[in-house]
Amino acid sequence: MAKMTIDGTEIEVEDGITVLQACEQAGVEIPRFCYHERLSIAGNCRMCLVEMERAPKPIASCAMPVGEGMVIKTNTETVKKARNGVMEFLLINHPLDCPICDQGGECDLQDQAMAYGFDHSRFKENKRSVVDKNLGPLVETHMNRCIHCTRCIRFSTEVAGVEVLGATGRGENMEVGTYVEAAISSELSANIIDLCPVGALTSKPYAFEARPWELTKTESVDVMDAVGSNIRVDSRGREVMRVLPMLNEDVNEEWISDKTRYACDGLARQRLDKPYVKVDGKLKPASWHDAFDAIGGRVRGLDGARIAAIAGDMCDAEAMTALKDLMAALGSPNIDCRQDGAKLDAGSRAGYTFNTTIAGIEDADACLIIGSNPRLEAPIINARLRKRALAGGFRVGLVGEAADLTYRHEHLGAGPQTLKEIADGTHPFCEVLKSAERPMLIVGQGALSRADGAAVLATARSIADATGMVSGDWNGFNVLHTAAARVGGLDLGLVPGNGGRDVQGILDGAASGDIEVVYLLAADEIDTSKLGNAFVIYQGHHGDAGAHVADVILPGAAYTEKEGTYVNTEGRVQRGRRATFPPGDAREDWSIIRALSEVLGKTLPYNNLGQVRTRMAEIAPVLDRIDVVDPAAWDGFGAAGPMDDDAFKAPIVNFYMTDPISRASATMAACTETFVNAGTEKTGTDG
Repeated sequence: MAKMTIDGTEIEVEDGITVLQACEQAGVEIPRFCYHERLSIAGNCRMCLVEMERAPKPIASCAMPVGEGMVIKTNTETVKKARNGVMEFLLINHPLDCPICDQGGECDLQDQAMAYGFDHSRFKENKRSVVDKNLGPLVETHMNRCIHCTRCIRFSTEVAGVEVLGATGRGENMEVGTYVEAAISSELSANIIDLCPVGALTSKPYAFEARPWELTKTESVDVMDAVGSNIRVDSRGREVMRVLPMLNEDVNEEWISDKTRYACDGLARQRLDKPYVKVDGKLKPASWHDAFDAIGGRVRGLDGARIAAIAGDMCDAEAMTALKDLMAALGSPNIDCRQDGAKLDAGSRAGYTFNTTIAGIEDADACLIIGSNPRLEAPIINARLRKRALAGGFRVGLVGEAADLTYRHEHLGAGPQTLKEIADGTHPFCEVLKSAERPMLIVGQGALSRADGAAVLATARSIADATGMVSGDWNGFNVLHTAAARVGGLDLGLVPGNGGRDVQGILDGAASGDIEVVYLLAADEIDTSKLGNAFVIYQGHHGDAGAHVADVILPGAAYTEKEGTYVNTEGRVQRGRRATFPPGDAREDWSIIRALSEVLGKTLPYNNLGQVRTRMAEIAPVLDRIDVVDPAAWDGFGAAGPMDDDAFKAPIVNFYMTDPISRASATMAACTETFVNAGTEKTGTDG
């Protein structure tokens, strides 16, 4: 610890921190443009100048480490004059186009200019002009505004792991951009928009759409993957205008993926806003009464064994609670939330959660990834893995498809054979795990959604036991989910009951005629061609795959249009909040199921959201513990048995289109065309 004086107040701070950080701890705000606490120190804007005793001139506080007995002054006339000079310098070439700049109202330069700027400039020479760069479909550039803080360069290099941005030239001729003209091929690219302290980098899809003061801001939770990133939904009227990250050190820090940020335009397209009933082979608009009557006519008196339900990947826990209770009231054991067929047992929470926790990755010293590509399945978790890898002393082994994970790793093999060798202790990487103090492994859905998924899970568990991954307060066994609803569904027990059918069994039963009614709760990631002649009830918010085969459609609410509980891959329970109202006649999902239960003569015992959540906590008490990750008991899961020789396949090929919302998004379609389909050969019919 070092003792120092800041503005006449003596404080004690940790050794190794900077003067700027010490000032922040003392409650003194220091202006800055280039400095960011999650990026390396550049020290090139000089806005953070402070006066240090015995120093001949003001120092850059972001780059100066604290020292014993240091005396710092932040509010002297010298400091103010220095900051005024820096601001005048920064504004030499920056155009005064605040009224038309999308950063207006959220601009650090604008804010600091109010404190340290002049009403005129002494610069009379010609201003520089910089050609705007094409960084792809997400990031708009106005490079005349750039002040060379290099935040975007450091983020893309250090956090995203995609070294495409850099600076060329020197002095006034310096330009920030790509060395070779190309889009930023990173799943985290749009975070540079938030980092830019001026209007040089703005959002291309959001350009000239709204002003920040026009928007209603709602804190919520993302459901585009299983990370549960904390987000802010900005809406105007009934339209979601944009999605921005919220700070949560334990989950997403202050980053979000591009899909989380930009798929929101899909909320306005291909929506289901009224009930539909199939008449003479064609879906026709209907009233809620007619839709419920059509369902009642097929369900009343039907043996529960001939009814089945599948919950989708974006369902909230409240809706799944209502669905579970309705199926139980109808006497049906055929219910499943594992659309992809993952062989996960709901009886052991440690066997289906990310036990290390996302923040706990930074404490690990070795990692084995099995059948997963975290870069596509969970970019935020992949960024944590990269952060830990850059810190050193962290060896990563990958079993599965070879991939560019953005950090150094060893590709150990493609499939179960390599996994067997590690489990047997004959593979060299086994020694890496055994010698590590806190080893971890990550099992992805590419390994668990196979026919031998239970055996793969059991093998992964045996590796964890053999290498000491579970000891004391450390649990290095992790399952990486791709679906926001999966952990919550398993917590609630949305798996087949005694004699019940799983997803594959339901599809086979529908094809053979043994299953007559199938209830799809926003379930679109299944082979709908196997539903056969079954009577399909589809409840969801988009006209996606499930709606195309439905006999009755019940319009539900998207995640931004309802209060909902979601459990992320590490088992953290979080609450999403309503930012807008559902379109047309659409309603919150749990209320639809509750209303239907009354028509079917199986009235569910709750009438409001609070009562649903009380019932939800009765089924799974863990769902009442908000923003807490409770360590799960280490018990048995998986099923020992033979594994196929086939290589593990990645569950996600196109990161930008994985769900009904992103598939309806024009922005995600543009990203798919730019990043996924780029380079594919086109015919003359493509235009």
